[in-house]
Amino acid sequence: MTRYREICSDLAHQISAGALQPGDELPGVRDIAQQWHTTASTVSRAQRRLADAGVLELAERRRARVAPGAALAARRFMHEDQVFTLAGSDDPALDLLLGTLSGQLKITQREGSVSGLAAVREGRADGAAIHLLHHTGVYNAPFARGMLRGLGAHLIHLWRREQGLIVPPGNPGRITGIADLANRRISTRRPGTGTRILLDRLLLAAGHDPDDLRGPQVGTHLEVALAVATGTVEAGLGIRSAAIGLDLDFVPLTWEDFDIALIKNGLDPAAHLIAVLRTPSLREKITALGGYDTSRSGQVTELTGTERARR
Repeated sequence: MTRYREICSDLAHQISAGALQPGDELPGVRDIAQQWHTTASTVSRAQRRLADAGVLELAERRRARVAPGAALAARRFMHEDQVFTLAGSDDPALDLLLGTLSGQLKITQREGSVSGLAAVREGRADGAAIHLLHHTGVYNAPFARGMLRGLGAHLIHLWRREQGLIVPPGNPGRITGIADLANRRISTRRPGTGTRILLDRLLLAAGHDPDDLRGPQVGTHLEVALAVATGTVEAGLGIRSAAIGLDLDFVPLTWEDFDIALIKNGLDPAAHLIAVLRTPSLREKITALGGYDTSRSGQVTELTGTERARR
């Protein structure tokens, strides 16, 4: 049993580290058995286990080969019992991700993008869900690189999502854009959240002082929609899926990148999360919520300082 586990671990580590590449052929079962001072049946068992995990490909009368996408599969195998802890921004689609990962993802707080990045920097979370628009037009990368400087900052792309003004059915206030928010009661998010930063930037661009807004501060996109649905406010900035969920109208304004920022050491425990984001079944469920683009979900980017704005 010890040899079996050691063989699995050693091969997975070599593949994860890039010493073995997809398509590479492993030595014969007897050669590996001799190297590890064990039996051919033990080696065969280890290879079958790695094949079940998507790390190896097996075929009759042929040596085992490294499977396509084996590096991510190997990281998943090595860290199958780890739980990835996520802090940061709020999004209804995160609940779908949470349910799909069956205990391998834990959301520790949803207090906004900036507080999420601080949690990663201080070691209180593995990753931060963020959507922060930089003055250069680049989403997330400048903030993650700055707050996680020297720690090997990376981004995992979750999805793009549509932000706009949530208004009552029929849009009785005839609100068509940010300029129409002056002198109205508006629901806002807390300072430090990506949506609040976006709202303030849009108001300033329209010539309005964000401090002049009247209305309650709330914690989630659903709470923004609830404030509109109950008549507490006339409008609020939020994502399309929150409006759809309560049968409210929606005035589209922009699309934004919603990513997970993490440091290099967080990539291994994130392996399961990355793999799930790439599955068609989860992407379809998220897209069905409305206002989501999952075409790049699961894409991993190392932040080198060369990122450009995406249109």
